[in-house]
Amino acid sequence: MTNSLFAASAADLTIERIRALAARPDQVESLTLEFKREYSKSLVTTIAAMANTYGGTILVGINDRAEPGVERVVGVNAQKMIDKIASTCSEKLDPPWEPAFFTVPFDDGSGLSVLVIRVDPDAAPRPLLIDLKAPIRLSGQNSTADRDRLLKLAREEPPARVLPMGQSVMAPRLGQDIDGKPTEDFILRTGINLPMGEAGAWRPLSERAVSALAQALNGSSLRGALENLGRGSFSRSTGFRQLGHNRSRTARLVFQALSDAPVQHPVEAVVTVNLPELHGSTSAALMATLTVDVVARVRRYAASIKAEQVYRYPVADLADLLDDLLQTFADAAVVREIARIADIDTALVSQPRELHLIAGGHVRTLLHAEELQEIPDAGASFGGTFRANPALDLRVAAEREEQVDDWIRQLGLDAGLTGMEALVGRYRTQSTPTARS
Repeated sequence: MTNSLFAASAADLTIERIRALAARPDQVESLTLEFKREYSKSLVTTIAAMANTYGGTILVGINDRAEPGVERVVGVNAQKMIDKIASTCSEKLDPPWEPAFFTVPFDDGSGLSVLVIRVDPDAAPRPLLIDLKAPIRLSGQNSTADRDRLLKLAREEPPARVLPMGQSVMAPRLGQDIDGKPTEDFILRTGINLPMGEAGAWRPLSERAVSALAQALNGSSLRGALENLGRGSFSRSTGFRQLGHNRSRTARLVFQALSDAPVQHPVEAVVTVNLPELHGSTSAALMATLTVDVVARVRRYAASIKAEQVYRYPVADLADLLDDLLQTFADAAVVREIARIADIDTALVSQPRELHLIAGGHVRTLLHAEELQEIPDAGASFGGTFRANPALDLRVAAEREEQVDDWIRQLGLDAGLTGMEALVGRYRTQSTPTARS
């Protein structure tokens, strides 16, 4: 889904953002996005189709296709357009219903605007019918629900409808040794929820698809970030491959740093795909989950080899790890393989919106804190939950950087440390993050 526009507040819907979206060469119409030059009879059908499927955004006042030398964002008279669409929704939709409308005016005084229509499947009284038929969305175009799909829509209960994708990820748990002490320095977890396509809902996981996902992960920026996090604690690694609990509807791909020290895996990453079980389900919106756990034991590794100093993680390494973790979810190859496993359009592979950090000790003792100062009597922090700004498009390097910086500042404040804002600012001026794609 076009997360930044679908979730953005009205104040964040600007003509600059819409023009940037329309100018993207890879931004074409999809299951959850449609461009309309002007009003047409199919517009209300698209509203119903999106409502009966995964929801989405319709932008009115934008040409369907980008053509050389032709302005794609042309604008419309927004109020007249809203009146016409609302009236047609009332007349044609059964039951009558209308989506949310947002007007984004041009900045040239022309009086024209782009009309943003948000279709929220949770708010719609599904199934929405037009002429006794239920439109649905398939690969950037409208179709009609067959008998089975219509029955599922009619039988689903409100709590079982499409959940906000990319939200709600369960927090991880630290391992413990025989004395009950944590076996990790910290664990980072993020992930996404995925709707399931028709075939993905019933077929078992394909060995070929799981292998292709592992290959895509090994070619992503995440692997380099994991190796950087190790800071020389290992010279070999396995790359992502199947390890541990793998079943017909569960895949577990593991990256492991290899060391000859007592701490054999200073850094690990575990990617888990869980497809939903179908027993007794009548939902038209089955959801799969994909989670990524980054497990760090570099401090414990340093202690096991009797290092002269207690190891502390550089803040810059954590920032790079978070950036590369988010970037992996935008990596075209990774997104393609995730979509293939779930049997959905790549547009439905959402961006992560929640991250957990669980530490085996006080966070402030884990960080390299030469430029940070402790706040007296601030108390202890063992991590926390970090939520993303839904208005940010994490595929865009500058917006991803903004999100990472917010998380790092939150980490410092929750740990009772001052100086993190200035430290992040200095790090950004010394690096060129926008060069990261």
